[in-house]
Amino acid sequence: MNPVPFVVLRHGPTAWNGAGRLQGRADIPLDADGIATARRWRLPPQFVGYRWLTSPLGRAVETARLLGLDAAVEPALIETDWGHWEGRSLAALRATDPSMAEREAAGLDLAAPGGESPRAVQARLTPLLATIATACLPTGGVTHKGVIRALLSLATGWDMTGAPPVRLDWSSAHLFALDGNGRPHLEQANIPLRQEASSNPCAS
Repeated sequence: MNPVPFVVLRHGPTAWNGAGRLQGRADIPLDADGIATARRWRLPPQFVGYRWLTSPLGRAVETARLLGLDAAVEPALIETDWGHWEGRSLAALRATDPSMAEREAAGLDLAAPGGESPRAVQARLTPLLATIATACLPTGGVTHKGVIRALLSLATGWDMTGAPPVRLDWSSAHLFALDGNGRPHLEQANIPLRQEASSNPCAS
């Protein structure tokens, strides 16, 4: 069986992204910059014609719409639940919680109080990946940073301690290949989302 392509991209920016706030299940919309950014994105030709899925959160649904995608809502693509850390910054947490260094050293098992770990995210992704592999349909997903990092971990064996094996650009698409069991392998990271050319010939 040939590997099945699965490409993922993160939603456009929100105000919370700009402020460095942890943004999990809070349904924060794209801000003006996020809308403008997503409008400039274009899918590379290799992904046109894929079946598309989106996280149920509005920022992902809106990004899919701005990309012109007819994307079905997929609950497994929802962002990590940050529990009691929702809306706070890592800098503030590190400054006020003496246990943060120990918590962050947990890697795949890092979880906010009342929240979800990357390992738990992987557990809800795994059945979806198996379903995509069984269907043998090239598929794309509009999702979130936490989900893409969990997927990268599954694909590379990264335990989410220390630097990731590849630095991901959050304005790009990332292509994985799924084997017959749905196990992902990283094919290509940081595939540029083509920017629309300016209509102003004097623009630099």
